[in-house]
Amino acid sequence: MTTTDRWEVLDLFCCAGGATRGYQQAGFRVTGVDLVPRAEYVGEEFHQGDAVAFVLDNLTEIRSRFAFVHASPPCQGEGAPAKGTNRTRGNPHPRLIGPIRDALDLLGLPYVIENVAGAALRKDLMLCGEMFGLGVLMHRYFEFGGGLRVAQPVHPKHRGRVRGWRHGHYYDGPYVAAYGDGGGKATVPEMQHAKGIDWTGEHLALREALPPAYTRHIGAHLIAALNGATPVQLELSDLLSVGSPA
Repeated sequence: MTTTDRWEVLDLFCCAGGATRGYQQAGFRVTGVDLVPRAEYVGEEFHQGDAVAFVLDNLTEIRSRFAFVHASPPCQGEGAPAKGTNRTRGNPHPRLIGPIRDALDLLGLPYVIENVAGAALRKDLMLCGEMFGLGVLMHRYFEFGGGLRVAQPVHPKHRGRVRGWRHGHYYDGPYVAAYGDGGGKATVPEMQHAKGIDWTGEHLALREALPPAYTRHIGAHLIAALNGATPVQLELSDLLSVGSPA
């Protein structure tokens, strides 16, 4: 790992880098860690490996280099519907929120853990695509540790339904379903447009990726905190108004 004159974020379980791109847009240099190779990852640096082990094996170096850690453990074993389905089908999806939280508490840096509704994490913040004018709803929940807090934005009323088939009836609407296949689910170009992702066309990666707008919002509050401002005073319209150090 190398050093830089920009503040750095460590993105654990980074996938193709939806969260990474948002932090980059806020002014950070980002290093990603993922269990599988990610040829299209957009961060400045990538390490293949187990995210929990990466933290525990590199505590001193991470503390000396990074300002913040983002973690998006796999959601397949976390959401309430998935837990029941996994038990029924015997799916061995790991549940990694607890282990990564323990590792990050040991690390001692500010961090956020992101996951879906029903996951075993504290809901300090909820973000929705409608907050940013996106073509997906994709409610996601964020637990903060190490001192950073981000005020909950107003959740605007949804403008309509998510497009697709539900119980034999087709609904039109301003949002696409960026998950699964068939049934009116979003195509690759639709997911790219709806989430604001243009560097990967891989279907599964697009389905799993956070819209960069979410972490651009969090990153702007983090930049403000590092600059000594009061993060909770930032509004959604102020996302890119605070710069990184020279």
